[in-house]
Amino acid sequence: MFYPLGSPAPALSGHDAPRPGLRGAGEPARRRPARRPGTPATRRVYTRLMRLTRLVPTRLLGSSGFAAIGRRVFPRADLLLQRLSRGRVSLTAAAGMPLLLLETVGRRTGEARITPLTYATQGSDFLVAGSNWGQERQPGWALNLLAKPEAVVDLHGSRIPVTSRQLHDAERAAAWSLLLEIWPAYDQYVRRVHETSDREIMVFRLERE
Repeated sequence: MFYPLGSPAPALSGHDAPRPGLRGAGEPARRRPARRPGTPATRRVYTRLMRLTRLVPTRLLGSSGFAAIGRRVFPRADLLLQRLSRGRVSLTAAAGMPLLLLETVGRRTGEARITPLTYATQGSDFLVAGSNWGQERQPGWALNLLAKPEAVVDLHGSRIPVTSRQLHDAERAAAWSLLLEIWPAYDQYVRRVHETSDREIMVFRLERE
């Protein structure tokens, strides 16, 4: 039906009236927001699960049994969750510990290697420890940094170029105290490492470029 120019169209009623939620003629289609991984409900579940670790004594967290399970489960699970949620969800972060993804260059292969690591901050830089869950061997990522100090930190989806520097003496002691505030079980790792080897847990400062 046509209406004279300048005259208002009569109000529609009954079945002619537009139904709520339906798009009218000429109205642009509404796009549904994309579903994003790591919903609040998911984060709450992981938070409740990981808060249980706070009830566990530090001595047990640093034990060989916990480390044997942790080194097989946590890195893979965290890496998967970080990738799926684009850095928004992490098992370690849910337990109240900060987590970053460190991308190093394999000293033998030359290929990128990504490792989830707990970290402390010192100014705008990152501190990480090569505890390797208290095992007698140095972790591969630490040896990669010794061979090639340039690396990339992935933090909540943002890629940050860094240059690593191994710390010694007073600098290492200051960094170690900060790391212990994040994960007290590091001292247990030191004791276990000294029982099986003579290696020192390496501590690195990842300095932003």
